[in-house]
Amino acid sequence: MPVGTARSSHEDATTAGSAAARAALAGLDGADPDLVIVYASIRYDLAALLAGIRAVTGETPLIGATTSGQFTEGEFIPPGPAVSVMILGGGRYQFGTAVVGGISDDTVAAGHDLARRALGAAGPATAPHGALLVLADGMAGDMQGLLTGMHRVTGARIPVVGGAAGDDRTFAGSSVFHGGEVVANGAVAAWIGSEHPLRVVSGHGWQPEGLPMLVTRVEGQVVHEIDGRPAIEVYREVVVDDAPAAVPEGARVDWRTAHSFGLIEPDGTQVVRGAYVDEHGALRTFTPLPEYCAVQIVSADQQSLLEVIDEVVEDALSDIADPAVMLTFSCIARLDLLRDREGEEAARLHKASGSVATFGFYTYGEFARSVSVSGYHNATITALAL
Repeated sequence: MPVGTARSSHEDATTAGSAAARAALAGLDGADPDLVIVYASIRYDLAALLAGIRAVTGETPLIGATTSGQFTEGEFIPPGPAVSVMILGGGRYQFGTAVVGGISDDTVAAGHDLARRALGAAGPATAPHGALLVLADGMAGDMQGLLTGMHRVTGARIPVVGGAAGDDRTFAGSSVFHGGEVVANGAVAAWIGSEHPLRVVSGHGWQPEGLPMLVTRVEGQVVHEIDGRPAIEVYREVVVDDAPAAVPEGARVDWRTAHSFGLIEPDGTQVVRGAYVDEHGALRTFTPLPEYCAVQIVSADQQSLLEVIDEVVEDALSDIADPAVMLTFSCIARLDLLRDREGEEAARLHKASGSVATFGFYTYGEFARSVSVSGYHNATITALAL
């Protein structure tokens, strides 16, 4: 499959968009473009940025999101003015794109509508296999609810991959892109029809500490009780020494712990949900935990976070003939925990992928659902190879 990637940090939005698009299009060696993927900083005039890209790519379907850092072909692009463009071509896959707004009103309904529209856009002769690539405003509600709605359309047959849009760590608001449209409080998707099965993979490198526990009372993002006891007491019994680490410039001041929750899945794997103690002493998660779910407290160090990359790449590239690209999503929390080694993730990902192009961004949460309804993660790296 012909693939072209490029990036620009030009200060003018239109110029940056058109320059990155031209360079990416040149990578197709004359093949027709099928899908344009754009990751960009909120520091640009986003409408002008997309106009610059569309002046080059025309009416080719386009999806994208704002970010908190990007990576392409082994290059780490820190939060700040930058745009990355990938163009897929060659007609190997059948794409259908869609967008929904106002997702915070009802994320389940939004997810259902988004998947249905994307499938419809792919056309009546949709290939027998595929995947759903999803980008969403992660600050607009329960992203697990979005997955639940999509699952009602896709079932377990179609895996879901993607990430929650970022905003250069400002937490002022993120957006997604569809065609030339910039959408806040929205989600965008690309249905990827394929003649062969596609595999979505994930890995995190977090290790459990202590025994499994039951969350017995939760209200939204606040965890009140674990095993019938005050959650903060239980948490602090396990996290004996959790001295604050240095906070990277621009990072959340409350993301100071190398500990999170591991939500235990039926197959024994764990979905990581970031945790922190707020200014009122309450134990919170970035994504709500289901009441009466089983969890363990998990921890991670820099080496474990990096070593899992090789496993993710190997898993993603297995059982796919002639892979051309790794679409990858990594959490801003991983970047914050890596601190002085932040550039190693992109380089290691690219080295492990060999001749396969790598392209992704740093998210506020990651989608990776393959065999169950659950699949919204924190502090995790997720991937789909095409």
